[in-house]
Amino acid sequence: MKKAKLLALAALPLLLCGCEAEKTITEINSVINDFVWVKSGLFILLGTGILMTVLTKVFQISHIGLWFKHTLGSLFQRNVIGHTKDKSSISQFQALCTALAATIGVGNIAGVAAAIVVGGPGAVFWMWLAAFFGMMTNYSENVLGIFYRRKNAKGEWAGGAMYYLQDGLGAKKHCKKLGRILAILFSCFTVLAAFGIGNVGQVNKIVANIESAFPIESLSSVPVGGVSLYAILIGVALMILGALIILGGLKRIASFAEKIVPLMVCLFVLGSLIVIGVNYNQIGAAFSAIFTDAFTANSAWGGAVGFTVMQAVTQGFKRGVFSNEAGLGSSVMVHSNSNVKEPVQQGMWGIFEVFADTMIVCTMTALVVLTSGVIDLETGAIAAGSGGDATLVAKAFGTVFTFGGIDFGSMFIAIALLLFAFTTVLGWSHYGSTAFAYLFGEKATVGFKTVFVIVIMAGSMMTSSLAWDISDTFNGLMMIPNLIGVITLSGIVMKITKNYVDRNLRGLSVEPMLSYDPKTQKEQAEALKNGQNESAK
Repeated sequence: MKKAKLLALAALPLLLCGCEAEKTITEINSVINDFVWVKSGLFILLGTGILMTVLTKVFQISHIGLWFKHTLGSLFQRNVIGHTKDKSSISQFQALCTALAATIGVGNIAGVAAAIVVGGPGAVFWMWLAAFFGMMTNYSENVLGIFYRRKNAKGEWAGGAMYYLQDGLGAKKHCKKLGRILAILFSCFTVLAAFGIGNVGQVNKIVANIESAFPIESLSSVPVGGVSLYAILIGVALMILGALIILGGLKRIASFAEKIVPLMVCLFVLGSLIVIGVNYNQIGAAFSAIFTDAFTANSAWGGAVGFTVMQAVTQGFKRGVFSNEAGLGSSVMVHSNSNVKEPVQQGMWGIFEVFADTMIVCTMTALVVLTSGVIDLETGAIAAGSGGDATLVAKAFGTVFTFGGIDFGSMFIAIALLLFAFTTVLGWSHYGSTAFAYLFGEKATVGFKTVFVIVIMAGSMMTSSLAWDISDTFNGLMMIPNLIGVITLSGIVMKITKNYVDRNLRGLSVEPMLSYDPKTQKEQAEALKNGQNESAK
């Protein structure tokens, strides 16, 4: 297994170069993917979510009013949405938008459709369940991220699973080396995943959907290195735009994200509601299929796609995590840059992030597919001309948004995918950069960002689905060391949560738990006290 892992990690550069070793890489990746997801990862993922839900006394439900008030309900507060003058951080809203930029991507459209095609409508139920428990996994990650963050060489906040593995797990008796090893492994997997889930997989879907929705025969008919000139030009445009934003650093990424993410989510939800509204008479049947097929192997679907309950569970969890990233430890790296003082405060944004990504956006995609008729709920048959991913969603939108023979639905999905996927590229550039800085120092990130931008071009030239499969694998590999950290530090999360509740809900006079580092704890406590006094005035 160790040998297979090393071969798989070494295979990524070869994949990007388009070598002929694709079959071997596919076989190796399949073995690792099966081990990480089916035989270990799903159980650890669900177990962690359940553990944190129990330890925090079902915080996502028992304190639903609190986290809604401090997330969605706080969007008109200046200290939340206003740009901070502190060069070391970004605003809470910018942190959320940047995290959502990275999470709301191809998985919300193509991933949901693929889950339904392979796992049946029941996969949606398991996606919801993964999100419900994932809320508290993401909450815990972000609480730990803020608690164990520190200032980097530039004076900016830096945080992530690598830091709470090193300084949290590593502080436990006989665990110093283990914490450091897991931190390095997590960082390596993050860098590789950044090129997979965060780059080539996203770009490849952008190109395919733009070529399909906005065909230009004069460009598509000109072959260049196995792909069309059209694909090359789209790749060049994305690479140039990516360079302008990514090389500008986190502040520029966050500034772009806070403008684009709310707009793209609102437009997609609005478009979805229109499709669902037109097909309102199928809403009941769609929900019935979701709940029934989650626990029962539908014989009709079995004949069409080999459906089993286990497939529904696996696809639901895999695509759910691929979409909202709860358990990967990825979004922690941008949430830790927030100007927030309270770990629990940013943890609540983590809950909202999963809620917005899966419970809203993914549910909209699922209902569009299941109510529009592009999949026969009785037989599992897919409408002619539809694929098993974004083209299926495009076909569903096309059933409503086709006028004068022009399929505006496909155009809408192509534009949505462009926005969703491109912002994911931007978000993951920061994740990869943060992990790279942990491994090689802050100065080395310029080289990483440059290579990352160049690889955008490689993504536009790929024609294989292997990038998507490898992304799945690296997601799982990131997940394992991160969840080990969350589980071993669950007691710290519980103490920080209790401390916050005691001070802010019960009115008890206790010292806030803001940082593991005594110096940072003192500075943040004073800043929090000054902020409270300022608010009182």
